[in-house]
Amino acid sequence: MSKTITLFLALILLHLSGYSQSLTAVIVDSASQKPIPYVTVQLKNKGIITNEEGRFTFQLNNTIQPSDTLTISCIGYASISRPLNEFTESTITLSSKAIELNPVIVSNKNFTPREIIEEVEKNIAKNYNLESTKKRIFLRETNKNRILKTDYTLKKSTIEAFNKKFIDSLVRLIPKSNAYYTEILGDLYANSNAEEQKLDLIKASELYDKSLEMDFDVMEEKFNTIIKKNIKTDSYFKIKSGLLGTKIQGDELFESDIDSTDVAALNKQLEEEKKNKEERKKNFAQYKRSTIGNLYKKLPVFEDTDYNVIFKPGRYDLALEDFTYLGDAAVYVISFNPKRSEDYKGKLYINSDDFAVIRMDFENVKPLKKFSLLGISMNAYLAEGKIIFGKGEDQKYHLSYYDITKGIRVGFKRPVKIIEKNKHVKGRRKQNELAVKIDAAFSNRNRYELIVFNEKPIENPQFEAFKENNNVLPTYMPNYDPEFWKGYDIIEPNQAIKEFTSIGEASE
Repeated sequence: MSKTITLFLALILLHLSGYSQSLTAVIVDSASQKPIPYVTVQLKNKGIITNEEGRFTFQLNNTIQPSDTLTISCIGYASISRPLNEFTESTITLSSKAIELNPVIVSNKNFTPREIIEEVEKNIAKNYNLESTKKRIFLRETNKNRILKTDYTLKKSTIEAFNKKFIDSLVRLIPKSNAYYTEILGDLYANSNAEEQKLDLIKASELYDKSLEMDFDVMEEKFNTIIKKNIKTDSYFKIKSGLLGTKIQGDELFESDIDSTDVAALNKQLEEEKKNKEERKKNFAQYKRSTIGNLYKKLPVFEDTDYNVIFKPGRYDLALEDFTYLGDAAVYVISFNPKRSEDYKGKLYINSDDFAVIRMDFENVKPLKKFSLLGISMNAYLAEGKIIFGKGEDQKYHLSYYDITKGIRVGFKRPVKIIEKNKHVKGRRKQNELAVKIDAAFSNRNRYELIVFNEKPIENPQFEAFKENNNVLPTYMPNYDPEFWKGYDIIEPNQAIKEFTSIGEASE
């Protein structure tokens, strides 16, 4: 097919009234042909970021004209700005931009890294919009859990059914690893106080394998079957783990089911379920808003951030690593490494013209939290990611992309005893005992990807007037569904998400 015909078809498709099209492509390095991650793709007042595989999808509706300019930019590469109808291939190449010191960098060449950072702090109020705004945002959370160890020793059991075979059957119910993805799209109303943000949810999804969830109902049924045959209803239980202990009344383990002929009880149960669903909607929105708020308040342009190199440069060894470009803007690349007790090292990419941080890469140099006490241990061993800012129509910088991965390991190595006691039995109150020594370890990795598609300033009265009324729960998907987000701008899913299939679904 000739290029003329291809462009003609593209023009027709873009003008189909009310019909949404999309531009999907992968951006690669012209020399190595390897994908380039985290490239900014801009169309009109909306921006998107390529994923770690260099892929993006941009939604094109009937307000987009074929002559509209699409701009593609990435640090270290020559930018591309061309009419939309010229992008007809599924692969777009970027070429490295040769370093030629422009007059701005030459005039500033005597700045030390410390002085450059000080200029960044001086210009924060001028460079960044810290007032009330409305943002269209997309958040993807990836949670991956893995069982590292599930060893145990059965020390004592006075109930025959509580034996090694039974405990092994419970251990087998615990999945060795699983993955859980949640995605939300919404409008975020925000001001300089991250605690006061408001979220208007539009759509949400959750992707995971239900067959890999711990089946607590099965566990409970197995326990209750044995317990009801071997203990007294008026007993109570002492659960001990070394110096730690708690008490459970026996009647808590003997709850009866609702009689299906009891209309009043059934109505009460239905009403309770309805109430729980409404509460879940509220809690889901609150959790997502809190997650976004925690990301925002740690931006390096805020004084109480964990990445405090801008406000406390004296605590770091700073080095001017390189000069590069973002489009036509010359950029300083400054590395920072903690001298003593700070948690992070990384790189700052700073516009040499206005001294704005346009990107920060960071990773922790030591565990962020670590303790081991009485056989319980925790190690927050990982926190790494990147933050990218882009310039908006107001000529101020706004958050474009935030990506952070956190890792934690938890260990439990303690004896556990469950002792049945009964004060109504004459003589010895102690009835039964189960004693187990547990040696278990778990790891968890959470990744948060937040993209801001557009950001508009709003007045404080508009911010105050907006009231949350979230009525959205995530749609469950056992397998990745490419149609779910059709028509919406999101972060392009990576290959692992696209290939996700539940075990139960695959076996059917």
